[in-house]
Amino acid sequence: MILINVSFHVKPEYKDIFLDEVQWYTDACNAEPGCLFFKWYTDPQDDQRFFLIEGYADGTDVDHVNTEHFKRSCEEMPKYLLETPDIINTKIPGKTEWDKMAEYKAE
Repeated sequence: MILINVSFHVKPEYKDIFLDEVQWYTDACNAEPGCLFFKWYTDPQDDQRFFLIEGYADGTDVDHVNTEHFKRSCEEMPKYLLETPDIINTKIPGKTEWDKMAEYKAE
């Protein structure tokens, strides 16, 4: 699995419409064959900060960055941003499913 976490800090004028403005990208990424999940979250302490959590199957990262919607996002996303996004990108070979959390076993 390729696990990607990105923190976006958007301009104040876009904070209320950012997720609607990028819905086309969200839909396209979620429709990719290698996409395991692609979800946005708003920071509860800063309504101008959004977190993107993405998971892709092994070997599909190149496919993702070669899509037309990814290329379009590279052109359009910067207009919303106050700063370059922070990213954590890691590969977990062979991982495709969630594990059970041993510390919180359901009764």
